[in-house]
Amino acid sequence: MKSEWKKDQKQFYQPKASPIEIIIPAFKFFSIKGCGNPNDDFFAEYIGVLYSLSYAIKMSPKSSSAPKDYVEYTVYPLEGIWDLTEEAKTKPMTQVDKNDLVFNLMIRQPDFVSEEYARSIIEKTKKKKPHKLLDEVIFSMIEDGRSLQMMHLGSFDNEPESFRIMEDFCDKNGLIRESKQHREIYLSNVKKVAQEKLRTVLRFKVGDK
Repeated sequence: MKSEWKKDQKQFYQPKASPIEIIIPAFKFFSIKGCGNPNDDFFAEYIGVLYSLSYAIKMSPKSSSAPKDYVEYTVYPLEGIWDLTEEAKTKPMTQVDKNDLVFNLMIRQPDFVSEEYARSIIEKTKKKKPHKLLDEVIFSMIEDGRSLQMMHLGSFDNEPESFRIMEDFCDKNGLIRESKQHREIYLSNVKKVAQEKLRTVLRFKVGDK
């Protein structure tokens, strides 16, 4: 049976457009760190490298190189953990300069992908589709733990409004946002979907006040 994250793991990827507290376990990811404005051309290269690795695993049965316990599945969506440079954190937060953004982009991988197999995929991809950024890709377990999340509908530039809703929820429910760092999960293709219809999961870690 094909594994479909949209159906099988709705609690992680299909929240409602209102805040909800959730525990996020550790998942396996290919990830790559960088900084700068995501609207600049360089950003697409980071995304491309992650998808090249992810699809190399998905399509591995066609080359008889699938890992043990392979199960047909849908490639997981692109995600990003976002923060600011240390210098930018000292400035007023009224308007963020996107050139000051720090990111860790990632795509989740199925449980059957081992660290050894992930390394082999990186090496094979270097030979088949060489790119300097492949040297910076990391395969690791990442756990968000206790978090608050909601679905943001619309432009990325309007995300502060959703974050205000989430922070108000924290104030009313005895929670505290642990840092300004947050995760975004991109469920829409920005090249095919109008900005007002974009669907993005927003998530940040929380604790008790």
